[in-house]
Order: sequence, then structure tokens, then C-alpha cells
Amino acid sequence: MFSQSLNFLKKLKRTFFPFYKNEDLKFIFKKLQDGIPKERVAARFVGGCVRKHLSNEKIDDIDIATILSTDQIREKFRDTSVKIIDTGIKHGTVTLISDKHKIELTTLRKDIKTDGRHAEVEYIDDWEQDSERRDFTINAIYLDINGKIFDPQMGKVDLKNNIVKFIGDPQKRIEEDYLRIIRFIRFKIMYDIAVEQTTSTAIKQNLDGIKKISKERILIELLKILDLQNFLKINESSNLKEIFSMIFPEFLYLKRLDRLKKVYMQSELNRDILLAVLLIDEKDNHEYFLHKYNASNKIIETLKKFNKNLIELNNNKDYFEKDLIKNVYFQGKKHLIALNLVNFSINAKVKSYDFSKTLKKIMKTKVPIFPIDGELLKKKGMKEGQTLGNVLKELEKEWVNNNFKISNSKIDEIIKINLN
Repeated sequence: MFSQSLNFLKKLKRTFFPFYKNEDLKFIFKKLQDGIPKERVAARFVGGCVRKHLSNEKIDDIDIATILSTDQIREKFRDTSVKIIDTGIKHGTVTLISDKHKIELTTLRKDIKTDGRHAEVEYIDDWEQDSERRDFTINAIYLDINGKIFDPQMGKVDLKNNIVKFIGDPQKRIEEDYLRIIRFIRFKIMYDIAVEQTTSTAIKQNLDGIKKISKERILIELLKILDLQNFLKINESSNLKEIFSMIFPEFLYLKRLDRLKKVYMQSELNRDILLAVLLIDEKDNHEYFLHKYNASNKIIETLKKFNKNLIELNNNKDYFEKDLIKNVYFQGKKHLIALNLVNFSINAKVKSYDFSKTLKKIMKTKVPIFPIDGELLKKKGMKEGQTLGNVLKELEKEWVNNNFKISNSKIDEIIKINLN
């Protein structure tokens, strides 16, 4: 109830105090407009921040489009506290860092030549032309610092109706940048999972183009997709599910999402859990995924941990019973809660009742605290070094195996053996 009230208050604040009224942003827009006639708009917000503003959602990233070149931008902020980073000079993009904001600023442009990955661009000062080269109508809505909308592609109407569509000819938009296929999936899941037939056909005809995109860029988009709560609805659209499966054939187990939906509200859901649910099987399918996309060490470690513990869970009937406290101690509550969720999604034999019962037991379990540290061992005559570390490990093992109890005499005994 408290979180609902808090969210309502945040929405109310965004309504009456929109992001563009921030003094920091006003200063940046004033500097950009300096020396330019009022009838020529120097800069406008565009993309995600405008979409989220219109939908009264939290704004995290701010993008600004401008008629100014990167050199002109640098000159305008030369003697200010705003820091400029050359994040994409060859694409006409710089990043401004002020006290409270990190803003991506890009010069208006049109594509001269594209190969499905890279575009040769020409910088322009025509806002409508700039909108024509963007991917979706809802990403081509511009907003000035006074809150006035410029919407040449009628994106505001589409946003209101949860419609995601390419600007102009879908075939042409896709051929300009094949990553747009995956971005289309992401935005469709975000707003509306239905895919009309013309767009579906254009996507399927261009799926080979995805091979031109680096695996790193594809993985970044995939992780954004998995971060969407609506991803759980993907099975409700046969077209969307088919396209997703054609792009990511490693995700063999989308049907598991139907089981996951039955219980996920009881546990926190995240991309790590989804990756485990969709990839892990007895044939090391997740290993192929990790190799193919050159996944980060964090993703590798997380999936391998899930796989290892699922095997142990299936081989040990006491994993969530007599061994629960030990597993909570070594694995942490957060991981065991996630493991319970993954196991339920994968294993059809586990009933909803069993899932809930296990979750309650995990939540109630207190994590034991190991009562011995290096300082205690030093007081008992040990010196800093490898031997001390080895003794700590041995004492911890004894403590765990003795139901998280250890006597002073046992501590002294283990120390004595290692000092001799």
C-alpha cells in the first residue's frame, strides 16, 4: 500500500513539475539557443525522455537533438561548468555532463548511405528530415524547453494508442539498420505485443541481416528486452514469439514462462532468473548461449551457479529441508529465492503449493553469522598469514558441520594442531 501511494505521489510530481522545468536543463537550452533567432529552434528533447514524459513515467536518460554542430556545442559551453565528452563525434554526438544530468546531444542529420550496420550521414537543420530517418513514430516526437511538442510523424497519437510502427516503409527502415528488428521486438513488448502482417513479413525477409550486427550489440538489446515486465506476455503473440525465436533460437523454453507467470509475483523477477528459466537444461544449452554472445563474466558466473545448484537441488531431497540453513548461509537468501522460482518454472512436477511453502521457509530462515575472525585467532597466539586463513576455513567448516555451533575447546584444539 505504501509503495502504491509513493508511486502515485511521484506521478503527481511529474505532472505538475515536468522534467524540462529543471534549472540545469533550462541553462543548457539557453546556451544552445544563444545567438540564434527565436524562430529557429536550436534544440529539442527527443526519444525516450519525451515518450516517458508523455506517458508520465520516470525519466532516466535524456537525449537532445540540435541544429548545432559538435564544434559549435563545444564553443558554447567552453567557459561553463558543463563538461563535454566526445562520445560519438563521427556520428555528430557529444555527451554533456552538468551537476545533475548526463545528456546525449546529437546534431540533426539524414542518412546518405547505409549498409545495415553503419550509416554515412549529412548534418542538416531540418527537423522534419531528421524525424524521417528515425526508427519508430513514437521515437520521433520532439519537445522544446517550454513543453511544446513537435510531432511530424504523428507519434503522439501512436503512443496514446500503444502502437509501435516504423516510420514510412518498414522494409527500408530495417535495411538501414538491421538492429531495428530487435529494437522493434523490444518496443512491441513494451507497448503492444500484436504485430501487423506487413511488418512481420518485412522482418522475416530481413532476418539474415542480423548476422551483420555484432553479438555485443545484440546482447545489449536482448538484456533490455528481458528487463521488461511485459516480456512474460510474449507467448500471447504468435507472430512476436515466432520472430523472437528465429532471432534467438537458443531460447528453447519460452513455454516455461507460462509456469513462471503463476508465481513470479511472490518473488522478485530479474533478467538473471529469466535467462536461467529460458536456457538451462540437461544438455548445457546455456553454455552455447554464453559462448555465442561472448557474455560478461557476471552473466557467466550467474548462469553456471544456477545450473550447478539446480543439479544439486534435484539430487538432494533435503536441499530446501534439513540443508536449508546451510544453503542459505553459503548461497544467500536472494539466490535461494531465485533458485526456487527457476526450479518451479523448469520442473513441472513442482506444485504451486510446494513453491510457496519453500519460499516462506527461505524467508523465515535466519542467516547464521560466523562468530570467529582473525582478531580472535591473533589473541590466541596466531600470527597474520596463510596459516591463519587456513585455520579460519577449518573452523568455519567445523562450525557449519556441527549445526553452526563450536566450543572454545574445539577452537583451541584446531589452533593447536595447526601451530604444531
